[in-house]
Amino acid sequence: MSKAQFWQKGEALDYRNSTTALIEADTILVVGDRIGVAGGDIPPGELGSIIVGGAVFEMPKVGDAAIGAGKEVFWDGTGITAESGTGTVKAGYAAQDAAADADRILVCINA
Repeated sequence: MSKAQFWQKGEALDYRNSTTALIEADTILVVGDRIGVAGGDIPPGELGSIIVGGAVFEMPKVGDAAIGAGKEVFWDGTGITAESGTGTVKAGYAAQDAAADADRILVCINA
């Protein structure tokens, strides 16, 4: 029988900044097919922490469609949309309704 060994809780993960620029706290990052949010500043070449679940963040909303609470949402590189497609990754779900003219949305990430 195969066994697993506990490693760490999964709400925040280690993330190495492989760029030459500082990743500032609260920066939205694409991690595979999901997003993460920098938990603090991460200097170039250094290991830092990114939040990948169990949290709600206010994020920019793009597009002119209303997004209802509980609706699955995606990151398109500039903001949150309810439309999946080329260039989007799953962000989580809307934690509250966001009106069509809203420019911000509350997102429960990676849920």
